[in-house]
Amino acid sequence: MDLRYTEQDQAFRSEVREWLEENVPRKKLETLDEKKAWHRKLYEAGYLGMGWPSEYGGRDARPMEQAIVGEEMVRARAPAPVNGLGISIVGPTLIHHGTEEQNQRHIQKILTAEEIWCQLYSEPNAGSDLASLQCRADIDGDEFVVNGQKVWTSGAHNSDWGLMLARTDRNAPKHQGISCILVDMSSPGVEVRPLKQLSGSQEFSEVFFSDVRVPADNLIGELNTGWRIAQTTLSYERGGNTLSRYTRMQESFNRLLDVVGIVKRDGAALIDSPHIRWRLGKVYADMEILRYSSLRILSRLERGERPGPEASIAKLHYSELDKAIQEVFLDILGPYGQQIEGIPDHIALEPDTDPFEPGSWAYAFAWSRAGTIYAGSSEIQKNILGERVLGLPKEVRADRVQATAQQASSSGNGDD
Repeated sequence: MDLRYTEQDQAFRSEVREWLEENVPRKKLETLDEKKAWHRKLYEAGYLGMGWPSEYGGRDARPMEQAIVGEEMVRARAPAPVNGLGISIVGPTLIHHGTEEQNQRHIQKILTAEEIWCQLYSEPNAGSDLASLQCRADIDGDEFVVNGQKVWTSGAHNSDWGLMLARTDRNAPKHQGISCILVDMSSPGVEVRPLKQLSGSQEFSEVFFSDVRVPADNLIGELNTGWRIAQTTLSYERGGNTLSRYTRMQESFNRLLDVVGIVKRDGAALIDSPHIRWRLGKVYADMEILRYSSLRILSRLERGERPGPEASIAKLHYSELDKAIQEVFLDILGPYGQQIEGIPDHIALEPDTDPFEPGSWAYAFAWSRAGTIYAGSSEIQKNILGERVLGLPKEVRADRVQATAQQASSSGNGDD
């Protein structure tokens, strides 16, 4: 693994940084039309779908080039593309598993944000254990008839299409009776209900399907192979952009360093406290571990290999680390983490920004909890690592546990 950037990479970074300095919007994007216009500007500059084949509007870019764009967008505080799930998840899934007709129909419109996509996976009783999903798609001639419910669907209220997992064989083992289907969100029988979160935002929705008819041509891959296809989707969601996540953490950390150098407690700047300096040092060390882990994944991608089990390692690492870091941040800041006044505007927030809007300390703290759940909860990632990486057994026989407990009891002296 070579951790050095090539001269080509450095030149490309300079090009991207210069473009962002000239083109990043100077004001907050409020409307969906404004967000779509920014998305299209990124696409026309060649910074979306970079790794996709050129025949579908991509530029066959190397993974490192894609990572550089992600890093520089975070550094420039550039708005994210409005069709994030379409770009990061749906597009790669279609390229790997879709038919030529499906790709010609959808991929270009994903890139241009003419069609916004959502991911219809999680259900009320099948979130972490996704294979237990019950939303069904029954075959009726040349159509599927979809009935059921999805939940925690990001951006569903603005979406034109959804990538769905549905049960198409209720008699098959749970991993083998699932299919992957493209669903037009404007179809009769689709109802979207936004969910208001602790943070105050409503980017999630629950979606209900009542006798929704979907053409059989919208099936991705073969019937009942949806679980295998979903692994492609989840591998990109879990491990594909960890370097950008590291950069985002680094930006927050640098912002915190500015704050602790100014805010005082008992007459001294927070940065002068040995305890706070120790905590900051630990956070920095943990972030560096994430950085090198991210470069390890990039090295695999550069060799033309898809994300493997290390995607689960990365997902577990960055989500738990982000949660821990946000706790440290708010602990250090104390009441300053919940309010605006008292900290200079260039360090904190604009004067008219609500403390729970994206970009605030409190919002980041609340949102960090979501990272340990979406794309497979931390508990699921640990199961994957234990079973598929370490080769541990799925379960231990009850009689072995009982025998071990009895042996420990008989050999002890009765003291706890």
